[in-house]
Amino acid sequence: MLRQVLRSTVGGFFMGTADLVPGVSGGTIALVLGIYQQLVASIRQGSSALGSMIKADFAGFKRHSSNVEWRFLLPLLTGILLAVVLLASFLERQLEERPVVIAGLFLGLVLGSIAIAWRLLRQATWRHVVIAAIVGLGLFVALGFGEGQVRGDPSALAFFGAGVLAICAMILPGISGSLILLMLGMYAPVLAAVTDREFGAIIVFALGAVIGLALFSQLLYWLLEHHHDNVLAVLIGLMAGSARILWPWPDGVGSAEIGAPGDDWLSVVVAMAIGAVAVSLIGRLGISRESVASG
Repeated sequence: MLRQVLRSTVGGFFMGTADLVPGVSGGTIALVLGIYQQLVASIRQGSSALGSMIKADFAGFKRHSSNVEWRFLLPLLTGILLAVVLLASFLERQLEERPVVIAGLFLGLVLGSIAIAWRLLRQATWRHVVIAAIVGLGLFVALGFGEGQVRGDPSALAFFGAGVLAICAMILPGISGSLILLMLGMYAPVLAAVTDREFGAIIVFALGAVIGLALFSQLLYWLLEHHHDNVLAVLIGLMAGSARILWPWPDGVGSAEIGAPGDDWLSVVVAMAIGAVAVSLIGRLGISRESVASG
């Protein structure tokens, strides 16, 4: 039992670390580690239990709660929380001190994640290439209409909405919750709230995450069961289109402005290569066709 708890905690730590980094999905890490099906099943049962409790169906609440694999889920959530608490401050500091190089690292992580997500297709066809290309181009163009940043202090509603959308992305293989926050311009505010221990904003964000997870888990299960490859093609397109806000020049992460490489191009290229190789190695170590088919 101790071995299972430690394994789940470490897996959660990897997932939490991934979701702090724009472009790498906690859901993809779960697939890599072979725990994705178990995770989705537990989330479904947990959301059903929450729905039963809201409807005062205590028998249903007890039934669904007993089907949740708590020995797996609680250590996993603990690991995710540890990663957020321990690494958020470090990552925020790096974004301030080395924005261009860190953006290059993030872009490399996205490129590696695209390669992993493409391998997850059960039967890749030209249709999936077209879907990914259309979605990617559409997002790339759409991101050009905004700077990807929130001006001033975000409202409680903004933190709540960010929590809803980020948690949905977190459990999807192929797209990062942090990337969604970047697109919304909420990445820096959420990271700052965690670092500065702004508990009001954190609680509102967490509430949005809980509600979003409860509502989305059933839909996610159905989509992956019935439209697995089409869903992944859309996610691959989203990752490719996100390169617009991950392109290092001129300002690093968070800007939709596209500029020519600067004098620091070599260090950025090295960072990109490190990110891409790191994600690819994780994929080679952990992904099996059986775990992909079950996702």
